[in-house]
Amino acid sequence: MTVTDLVVLLDDDGQEIGTAPKSSVHGTDTALHLAFSCHVYNRRGETLVTRRALDKGTWPGVWSNSFCGHPRPAEPVIAAVHRRAEHELGLVLRDVRLALPLFRYRAVDASGVVEHEVCPVYLAVTDDEPDLNPREVAEARWVAPEALGAGIAATPWAFSPWLVLQAEQLGLFEDGDARKRAS
Repeated sequence: MTVTDLVVLLDDDGQEIGTAPKSSVHGTDTALHLAFSCHVYNRRGETLVTRRALDKGTWPGVWSNSFCGHPRPAEPVIAAVHRRAEHELGLVLRDVRLALPLFRYRAVDASGVVEHEVCPVYLAVTDDEPDLNPREVAEARWVAPEALGAGIAATPWAFSPWLVLQAEQLGLFEDGDARKRAS
């Protein structure tokens, strides 16, 4: 394990209180820590959804937003967004902007592993097609935001809990169109 495998621990007010190895923070008693989510759009206004690799520690094989990650200690979150886009999907992003700065959630998967994160949500655009890292992503699809919203509404159990919550806050259920937020 290297220094780059550390995550930022937070107190209940979202203030940094230290670091911990990434491998130690996702268990049955997960400490609150800093993460991020990103929803990527293409020129056609479609959003990229990904199915998590089957050997992921939490929610394996579940459909989710484009990608997520954890900023390293002292790494700006926006830099982490670009780093993870390249690592997981081989994407170069443009027009990256913060959509949900205060998003926070706690969820428990079927195995008992807890996600407990302050997780700002970003929207971005790419001109690239994904080149999947199989250790992170099993498959990916470009979909219309309204179709994603309808799918989540019909079968929320098929998606990551953070995507379900983010879709609600991004308005996918109300107007069926988050594309304007990405442009």
